[in-house]
Amino acid sequence: MNLSARLLAAALAALSAGASSAQELPPRPQTVVSGLEHPWALAFLPDGRFLVTERPGRLRVVGADGHMAPSVEGLPPVAAEGQGGLLDVALDAGFAANRTLYFCFAESGPGGTNSTALARAVLSADAGRLEQVRVLFSQRPKVASRAHFGCRIAQAPDGKLFLTMGDRFSRSADAQRLDNHLGKVIRVDAEGRAPADNPFVGRPGALPEIWSYGHRNMQGATIGPDGRLWTHEHGAQGGDEINIAQAGRNYGWPVITHGVNYGGAPIGEGIKAQEGMEQPLHQWTPSIAPSGMAFLTSDRYGPAWKGSLLVGSLKFGYLDRIDIRDGRVVGEQKLLASARERIRDVRQGPDGLIYVLTDEDDGKLIRLQP
Repeated sequence: MNLSARLLAAALAALSAGASSAQELPPRPQTVVSGLEHPWALAFLPDGRFLVTERPGRLRVVGADGHMAPSVEGLPPVAAEGQGGLLDVALDAGFAANRTLYFCFAESGPGGTNSTALARAVLSADAGRLEQVRVLFSQRPKVASRAHFGCRIAQAPDGKLFLTMGDRFSRSADAQRLDNHLGKVIRVDAEGRAPADNPFVGRPGALPEIWSYGHRNMQGATIGPDGRLWTHEHGAQGGDEINIAQAGRNYGWPVITHGVNYGGAPIGEGIKAQEGMEQPLHQWTPSIAPSGMAFLTSDRYGPAWKGSLLVGSLKFGYLDRIDIRDGRVVGEQKLLASARERIRDVRQGPDGLIYVLTDEDDGKLIRLQP
């Protein structure tokens, strides 16, 4: 190789290395809007605007330019106390034609009790009001608790709705019983009815809406590229879990767990495995306090990121990008860690970009620019 050829090869190698380094740079956070009060969930309207829930009981429409409209009217009463309030929101798959959406919230009951509820509504043409509001499902029983509402919605390709139910903290043992909705994934149709192929339909003493059980407090749920329901849930002190929630399966809480009680005492018999109970796909110890869950299916961030699972951390204030290969977690990357803001929700937008919500008094909607 003559001198000119060697110089050209060296220049091309340097350019290639520079391009590779540029692709490995983390994405740049860009604030779309701030001033949200403890935002909890995000959905994307077809016209480019955003729909954001605020836990105190407000539904906001945010423009692509960051303009925040007055609160959407027509919400039912919301029990905004403790961890409860207005929580998840999801657009129906046919929203462009029917303007139907679903939301879940803490619903008050008698004597200071409450529970998680799922409602359906139609967003008015001007996006200023909810119409035809109907509660499709209410968790039973209602209990006096300010914690562990769960409350993530995922719509399957067949239109059925999955909703995650927390164990309400003080009723953890009920997660193992089938006569209640505590610590369960429930599955209903668009009218709130239990589908005939739910796993416990017709079983004496079992509630027909139950899909899976033995969960603690699930604040992440999404339909994966494999068509299955992926969830994550909070452990106690350690033992946060990622699961693929399958029909009729028992995920063990509180009989088995990789965590311990707050303070370090064992939970139950302190065992991590038992026959007939599922092991998590992945678990975090120490706990990251996961919230929000989405798969990145776009190639906007390069081929290495495509297929990643995204999970927010409330405790440590970062976005966890998780590499999944052959059904196993093979790596994790912490994004947005320097800001140390509680990440409550993460979604992939119609533009293929990642959006997150920060759960703060001055909460933000942030877009990650490649």
